[in-house]
Amino acid sequence: MPFARLASATTPTCHLGLGLAAVGRPGYINLGREQDLPADRSVDALRARTHALLDAAYAQGVRYVDAARSYGRSEEFLADWLTAHPEIDDVVVGSKWGYTYTADWTTDAERHEVKDHSAATYERQRAETAALLGDRLDLYQIHSVTPDSPALTDRELHAKLADAAAQGLTIGFSTSGPAQADAIRAALAVTVGGEPLFRTVQSTYNLLETSAAPALAEAHDAGLTVLVKEGMANGRLAGPYAPEALRAVAAQTSYGADAVALTAVLCRPWVDVVLSGAATTAQLASNLHAAAVDLDEDQLDRLETLAEDPRAYWERRGQLPWH
Repeated sequence: MPFARLASATTPTCHLGLGLAAVGRPGYINLGREQDLPADRSVDALRARTHALLDAAYAQGVRYVDAARSYGRSEEFLADWLTAHPEIDDVVVGSKWGYTYTADWTTDAERHEVKDHSAATYERQRAETAALLGDRLDLYQIHSVTPDSPALTDRELHAKLADAAAQGLTIGFSTSGPAQADAIRAALAVTVGGEPLFRTVQSTYNLLETSAAPALAEAHDAGLTVLVKEGMANGRLAGPYAPEALRAVAAQTSYGADAVALTAVLCRPWVDVVLSGAATTAQLASNLHAAAVDLDEDQLDRLETLAEDPRAYWERRGQLPWH
């Protein structure tokens, strides 16, 4: 298991990872991107930004990097960085398949990505990922599984994924939407040859969206590595957008609201890795302070009051504009 490398890592930030969703393509839904990214959003400009973030993350002890086929050129940018640093062999690389990027490097496309969890899409995207990342890929996840996803019942797909696992690739899934818990539990029941198919789960969990917590705890107890995405709620828990209760607790700690929000996730006993979705090196440095924040029970209790109804949370997320 590649995550054994993270378990043996000793850097304070080894349980924090870097997600490339915000910098692998010119458009995304994180708040504040107009200020975070340069006016020049050319391929070369975002390649340089991605490499700067990877340099900073590695220097500060981060050892997990998350990409996806639908994150524009994130896999390509990551592959270029790995090629430029052949001495780096302790980074765990994860990517995802199941969405196809369709925005053609624009921010105003009618559709930015198209979902398809078929076996044919897996075969196509697996080959595309392999062409870029080769044997540096450790983890391949189904992107945004929901309870009605055919990926949960497609035996042909399961056989293909099991074959990839037999060749050494770790197979996992990510979830999105208000029914994440149902999707997680359904995925835990998927077996091939009597053995569980999935070894990791990556879900949205943050101070505003906590509904997946019981299912994620069950997944952890079942032996899956649990990765948390969108710990900053697409920027809603950062700086000027943070709720008053979060800003008040942050003021007590002398750290930023972003670091406190990520710490509140890190302290859950079933969490193995929390992703930073930083778009600047300054944001990344602030996010990584989460490894140093110490929250007491009273502060955690105050932060728990921020949780929203999951349907309301996902409805608002769906309304965030692509910038």
